[in-house]
Amino acid sequence: MTRTLVRSVLLAVLFLPSLLPAQEILSGTLKKLDIPGKKVTVEIDGKQREFKLTDDTRVLNSSGKDLAEKLKDFRERSAIMVAPVARDSKELRGIALGNRGGGNQPGRKNDGKPVSPDTKSLKPLNELGREKYQGFEGGFYPEGRNERPKDHEAAGLKLAKQVQPLNAQGKPDPNGKIVLMSVGMSNTSQSSDGFRAELRDASNLNPHVQFVNGAQGTMTAAAIQDPDDDGRGKQYWDTVDQRLKQAGVTREQVQVLWIKQADAGPNQGFPKYAQTLQAELARIVQIFPSRFPNAKLVYLSSRTYGGYATTGLNPEPYAFESAFSVKWLIEQQISGDKSLNFDPARGEVKAPWLSWGPYLWANGSTKREDGFAYEPGDFTPNDGTHQSPAGQRKVGQLLLKFFESDSTTKPWFMQP
Repeated sequence: MTRTLVRSVLLAVLFLPSLLPAQEILSGTLKKLDIPGKKVTVEIDGKQREFKLTDDTRVLNSSGKDLAEKLKDFRERSAIMVAPVARDSKELRGIALGNRGGGNQPGRKNDGKPVSPDTKSLKPLNELGREKYQGFEGGFYPEGRNERPKDHEAAGLKLAKQVQPLNAQGKPDPNGKIVLMSVGMSNTSQSSDGFRAELRDASNLNPHVQFVNGAQGTMTAAAIQDPDDDGRGKQYWDTVDQRLKQAGVTREQVQVLWIKQADAGPNQGFPKYAQTLQAELARIVQIFPSRFPNAKLVYLSSRTYGGYATTGLNPEPYAFESAFSVKWLIEQQISGDKSLNFDPARGEVKAPWLSWGPYLWANGSTKREDGFAYEPGDFTPNDGTHQSPAGQRKVGQLLLKFFESDSTTKPWFMQP
């Protein structure tokens, strides 16, 4: 059975108890969502149609007590599906993100042209330095610097030296594992596949290090920030547990995590969206101390280039601006925010130590100072956002280079 047919059957079961014909599941682009008025406007085949939401309208892959909670991930320009209760009816039986082919491709344009504005004026965050972007200073760390502050570096080095092989119960064992796990959405999963391929050909790596891809398609920052939500958050973290089990390791062996996260269809502008993502990332890293009791180090990356995007899934300048979410979160911990405390000597541990991982953004084909750049062929032609095999290799190489060379990763990632 094809993926499209499976999805059609699923939609029929969840949306359509009366088994409406498949053609009554309509695909379009979300133009306006009026939750108080219980109305949604959808552009279908170039025409805008208004539908009515009711308390009985089903929202696929969403949970919540009311419509506002169930529809929290819906954004203008998102690709959506709607199922009227009957032909030509304005009342909806069901609504879902995505299209009937199974992809979530918000704002796709029929001509396949990029939807982002001109990005020529954008500089990579590490090259921006003390220059400002819309009033906010660049650089990975405070004062426009790209090096960790001295005290934060020292703390990271101390923790790096504590990373060691552990058995399934989390006890030191010379035959145990050091689990490095990725956390994020579909782009992160693709990057993880590229990283895994690079690991296979790398030499002088610590044989105790085991990489587990915990990233999953459609699982955005907003979706995974609560593992006890009885919805997508629980689904995400339950799947992480399954993947750890399949890899023959446990939560107790997870000591290092790499995060690359964002939200689909951002439309809040800057700095609002970046601040929202920062808060979501904070809630995600606060999950780790209880879920992964031996997690010590967390590395974060912002998005890859979005200027080739042909949908509103995550175009520019939002892809570029996601770097500020990472920057501000790390600075929040550096400044001593108790909600992100990693040092048991200073109180209850609320999160692991946080730092920048590899910086993945480059301004398209314009080479960064290190020579890195992207070409259109590094992304899939259907949306210009997800990585092609070539793009996966590029990002995988950046990840490998980072873990091989960073001062806080070499002690445990490389061969002793």
